[in-house]
Amino acid sequence: MVSHRRPSQPGLGLGARGSAIAVSAAAATAAAALGAAPAGADPQQTPEATRAKVDLLFEQAEKATELYNKAGEQVGRLRGLVDQAQDSAARGQERVNKMRGALGSLAGAQYRSGGIDPALALLLSSDPDSYLDKASVLDRVGARQSGTLRELQQAQRRLGQVRMEAAHDLTELERSRAAVSRHKRTVERKLAEARRLLDSLPTADRDSYDRASRSDRGEGSMLLGGAPASARAAAAVRAAQNAVGRPYVWGANGPSGFDCSGLTQWSYAQAGVGLPRTSQAQRYAGRQVPLSAARPGDLVAYRDDASHIGMYVGNGQVIHAPYPGASVRYDPVGMMPVSSVTRV
Repeated sequence: MVSHRRPSQPGLGLGARGSAIAVSAAAATAAAALGAAPAGADPQQTPEATRAKVDLLFEQAEKATELYNKAGEQVGRLRGLVDQAQDSAARGQERVNKMRGALGSLAGAQYRSGGIDPALALLLSSDPDSYLDKASVLDRVGARQSGTLRELQQAQRRLGQVRMEAAHDLTELERSRAAVSRHKRTVERKLAEARRLLDSLPTADRDSYDRASRSDRGEGSMLLGGAPASARAAAAVRAAQNAVGRPYVWGANGPSGFDCSGLTQWSYAQAGVGLPRTSQAQRYAGRQVPLSAARPGDLVAYRDDASHIGMYVGNGQVIHAPYPGASVRYDPVGMMPVSSVTRV
C-alpha cells in the first residue's frame, strides 16, 4: 500500500474467458503512466515535500503491484489453457491416427475381395450363395468406410481448431509474461526511489511519516461492526489476525509475507473461500454494503481504483498490509478515503 495522506476523495460507490486472456489496454495505459518516476529529492526541499513524493511513489508502486498480480494471474490461467489445448491436440492426433489405420484395413479388405467384376465373380464361384453373403458384407463395409471417412474429416477439422487455439493461447501467454516483467521493473524502480527518499529524511521525520499513515480521517471512526456476517468471515478474520506482524512483500500472498490483496486472499483461503488475486477484482467478489453496515470480515477497498484493500475486523479498524518496510497491522478504517465495502 502507499501512504494514506494523498489519495483523492472518492464516494463510497458500489461495484461488477475466451480461450485466452490478454493484458487489457487499460492496464497497459496505466503501466505507461506509472513509468515516469518523480524527480529525485531536492536538497533544498522541505521534509513535507519529500514525504509527498514518497506518498506518490508508494501509490504508483502499489498500482503497479496490482497490475503485476493481474498479469501473473493471467499467466497462470493461460498456462492451464495451453496445457489443456496441447493435451487435447495430442489425444485428437491419436484418434486421427487410429481412424486412418482402420480405413487402411477396410480399403485393403475391399480391394482383395472386390478386385474383379462382381458378376463374373458370381459366375465363377463354386458356391454362389456364399459369394452373395460376402457381397452383402462388402456393401456394409463400404457404407461403414464412408461413414468413417466423414468422422475422420470432422476429427481433422477439430484437431486443426484445437491447434489454432493452442497457438493463440501461447501468444497471449508470452504477452502476459512480458507484462509481468514490465510491471515488476516498475514496482522495483518506484520502491527503490521511495526508500532513497525516506532514508534522506531525519529519523524523526521518518517516524512521523509512519505515524501519519496510521491517522484516522474520521470516516468510520464510530463503527463497531458487531459479529462477523458468517462463519467463513469469522475464520478469515482469525487468519488475518494471525498474520499481524508479518512483513509487507510486494507480489506475495503468504504465508510468510503479503501485499494488500495477497493478505485478504490468503485469509479467506484459510476459511475455504477462493478470492481473486487483485484488489480490484476482490472489490466485486461479494455483495457491497454501506460502510456504516460494515461487519468483521468485510473487505474495505480504498481509492477510486481500489488499488488498496484491507479487512474490517470491528471497532473501527482494519487489518492490512500497508507498504514495504511496514508489517501487517491494525489501522483505522478511515486511514484513507473508502471506495467500497464488500461482504464475501
